[in-house]
Amino acid sequence: MKRKLTAALLALGLAGTTAACGGSSGGGGDADAAAQARGEITVWLSNNAEEVAWGKQMVAAWNAAHADQKVTAQEIPAGKSSEEVIGAAITAGNAPCLIFNTSPASVSQFQKQGGLVALDSFPDGKSYLEERSGKVAEQYKSTDGKYYQAPWKANPVMIFYNKKVFAKAGLDPAKPALATYDEFLAASRKIVAAKAAQYAIYPAPSNEFYQSWFDFYPLFAAESGGKQLVADGKAQFASDEGKKVATFWRTVYAEKLASQEKYNGDSFVDGKAAMAIVGPWAIASYKGKVEWGAVPVPTSAGKPAADTYTFSDAKNVAMYSACKNRGTAWDVLKFATSKEQDGKLLEATGQMPLRDGIAAAYPEYFTKNPDYKQFAEQASRTVEVPNVPNSITIWQTFRDAWSKSVIFGQQDPGEALDGAVQKVEQLASQS
Repeated sequence: MKRKLTAALLALGLAGTTAACGGSSGGGGDADAAAQARGEITVWLSNNAEEVAWGKQMVAAWNAAHADQKVTAQEIPAGKSSEEVIGAAITAGNAPCLIFNTSPASVSQFQKQGGLVALDSFPDGKSYLEERSGKVAEQYKSTDGKYYQAPWKANPVMIFYNKKVFAKAGLDPAKPALATYDEFLAASRKIVAAKAAQYAIYPAPSNEFYQSWFDFYPLFAAESGGKQLVADGKAQFASDEGKKVATFWRTVYAEKLASQEKYNGDSFVDGKAAMAIVGPWAIASYKGKVEWGAVPVPTSAGKPAADTYTFSDAKNVAMYSACKNRGTAWDVLKFATSKEQDGKLLEATGQMPLRDGIAAAYPEYFTKNPDYKQFAEQASRTVEVPNVPNSITIWQTFRDAWSKSVIFGQQDPGEALDGAVQKVEQLASQS
């Protein structure tokens, strides 16, 4: 389930486009007519089995009540990455009306291609999104202040740990001390010294831009109290908080508590690593394989769980400008993100709908599935990738600096982060 994006997405981000800039059909008669138009539409779903099952029942429920506005659902066509497929569909002008698998990191590029509809263009667009998602919705606005994506579902990442491995290393498997960097490092050293696992933790050391979402970014979100990589055109990662995170991870790699070699498999499930940084999607895949616990990501001083932020690992819904019957598409988007359908999504996938007060909204689910409750609580304190121009290239620039300095020790981490600031800010300032 975890996103395995590829270098193809980087190619998409770097590729020039001949499509019009801007994001949506702005004003004008055609756009106004499309916004009112109703009729048949097509939607794309992720190819994840649980999400496909949810999508099919959602579409069946809609169609049963709207015979004159039939929705046809299909999985995203095969390709190197779903983002590459979506970008190609935008260019060809044959994208579906809605895609329930839109990566926030790609929104700025899709918008630049002229491929997205501003959801604010519907009279209740802004109010609906903000009422459903609460304050986290703000992170999903584009630089023009509009919403080209509907916040849909998150997988707030936390530290999963193997209870049996911890017990073997002499650590408390019920309440392990992992809240501070010093505690985390002490536990990691014990695990490796006791040979309870070969490595304490095993984030992917490869250089794809998105890998920083599962090592640097969760800890930066936590350490900084919820800051993004870039804000108001300014890089925030070379701050004191960012450098503390970089120093922590450099120690992990320098002491061989994590590997610099790529692992082909799941290092946590396979017992190669005692810990992993993942979200609630993983719970089902660990069932019967790992006796696990989960705690918030560490901070230098050990913030309380209720104050700790993390990376959201979200996927969203966007409406694409090739859509003719946008009135129907908007109604379907609202139907698919209603309280009832959000509950069905939660039940089917264990992923957290980006709905304000989710734990209180579905008390029966969380009573029946207590393993998921801490993720619901964490979901209100998540940080998304910044919605800025050249998002993917910005992340690749950051990853290049991170890999060279933090993972491989070829440069001082603080100097490497400082060195990436100017290029990142130049990229963020471009339209």
